[in-house]
Amino acid sequence: MSNLYKTDYTQWLSQQRELLAQRQFDQLDIDNLLEAMDSEMGDNTRELGSHFKILLIHLLKYDHQKRVLQDHWVEDKVLHTWVPSINNARVEIEDILTQNPCLQSSTEAIMDDVYPKAKKSAIEELNRYIKIKSKRLNKNSFPKECPWSFEQATKKNWLPGD
Repeated sequence: MSNLYKTDYTQWLSQQRELLAQRQFDQLDIDNLLEAMDSEMGDNTRELGSHFKILLIHLLKYDHQKRVLQDHWVEDKVLHTWVPSINNARVEIEDILTQNPCLQSSTEAIMDDVYPKAKKSAIEELNRYIKIKSKRLNKNSFPKECPWSFEQATKKNWLPGD
């Protein structure tokens, strides 16, 4: 049975479900069930972090463009593409937290964890649009810590500078 866990996870999961439904607890693959549960819990946290990262990347880029760069080409051609990404990330975050309310207590910690990665990505992405070398961003272009709270960053229709 534990071999099936490694070779056909879905079939193994179906078997485990059937054993539970039939109350055949002594037949359960306990070690792999525990591993699968741990993995599932970690997957939800990783997925939440991934959506936070996307949200923060686009909020950072949006904020920097509006406050600092004020590049008309970026305003006309690129900025409008960031807003749907911001909104999509917010919807995904809300969905994950609705399905997993226990993760609500981890939101600030997850944001703190992904912020440095989001900052690095935002710098790399914005530097693609900045033609003047002296205006290129570096690690000091954004605050060391996330400038927004979880509530602010995930608030529907909120954008930096509003």
